[in-house]
Amino acid sequence: MTNALTPRSEDLAATPQPSGILLRMLPPGLYVGRARMVMHRSFLVNRRSWMTVFSGFFEPVFYLLALGVGFGKLVSHVVGPGGAPISYVAFVAPALLASSAMNGAVFDSTFNVFHKLKYAKVYDTMLATPLGPADIAIGEIGWALLRGGLYSVGFLLVLAVMGLLHSAWALLALPAALLIALAFAAIGMATTTFMRSWQDFDLVNLAVLPMFFFSTTFYPLSVYPRPLQIIVECFPLYHGVAMMRALTIGVVDWGLLGHAAYFLVLALVGGVWTARRLKVLLLH
Repeated sequence: MTNALTPRSEDLAATPQPSGILLRMLPPGLYVGRARMVMHRSFLVNRRSWMTVFSGFFEPVFYLLALGVGFGKLVSHVVGPGGAPISYVAFVAPALLASSAMNGAVFDSTFNVFHKLKYAKVYDTMLATPLGPADIAIGEIGWALLRGGLYSVGFLLVLAVMGLLHSAWALLALPAALLIALAFAAIGMATTTFMRSWQDFDLVNLAVLPMFFFSTTFYPLSVYPRPLQIIVECFPLYHGVAMMRALTIGVVDWGLLGHAAYFLVLALVGGVWTARRLKVLLLH
């Protein structure tokens, strides 16, 4: 007996086939080329609750004013990228930009996705239309990316007004923030597919908060003993913070490509993992 929630074969045959290398890695039927419709739905749902969407922008601004500006009065200078001394507020600001992109992507791709998956059954309904699990994954990750990007744009404007962008390389901070948001959205949604109840989201906070506080957000890596430095260097947010600091200060080297590659791999793994998990949860 055919499952009513499974996309019909004639619908799949009438839709464009994946052409990219990444999409060819997915089994046939997972992707039918309509991920944009999932993003469009998210836009329609959230357009009447725009304050909820933008509320996450204010958290890093408050941190910047409280710690970067307030506490910064007590700290003259810290060692920045390349070993040159910089003001404390200039040290903290790019780290908060990276964390803003992370928070916007993570919380949209975890709490919101879990509600749609387990309670609202939105994805079951979507699969009754010519959409595949990969369309849902790409669409939801894309919306989380957009939300993280909005936070980043707003925060970048704040930094520009405060005179905390010291180099033309800072123009690349927005693409870098989008890359950070993409990776965290992909991994966040993949992780959400394993959640069983709302209590499991304590693990999300358990992962995000230590990354926020220990990924050299507020003090240099050199304050840690070497064994702890190795652990910190494995945190995704650490790579985002290092990339943002280098771009906003203007100390650019080939190491930035390594940070970017780190996030590209996370996004690739998270996207494929999410699509496969949704197939298991929704089509079996």
